[in-house]
Amino acid sequence: MKKFYLLLIIFFTIATGSFAQSSDCITDNNNNIEVTVKITKFYPNPATSVINFEFEGLDRSYTFQIYSFLGKKMAEEPIGANKLSYNLDNYYRGLYIFQVRDKSGNIVESGKFQVVK
Repeated sequence: MKKFYLLLIIFFTIATGSFAQSSDCITDNNNNIEVTVKITKFYPNPATSVINFEFEGLDRSYTFQIYSFLGKKMAEEPIGANKLSYNLDNYYRGLYIFQVRDKSGNIVESGKFQVVK
């Protein structure tokens, strides 16, 4: 019976992709390599007056967006530098969601940060 449970655990581990390696690049049908933009750091969290985001893999076709926890779009701009800073004067206390989207609108990376005032 122990062997059955062990095999079951191994099967589910392999099936859910725990051994899969993440890729930093995407290839299309023509084998063109497209660099994926990744957020390397965002600080401070929780933030009070300003928040900074640092990126890896600079590409102007990606956009950065911030949404309130209720879904209101607070900011959107193309990623044109390795670092973006946002003044949080117009932000209320609470949770906010940030997203990096590619040129077709797919979410590449997402996360959340907290504003404390």
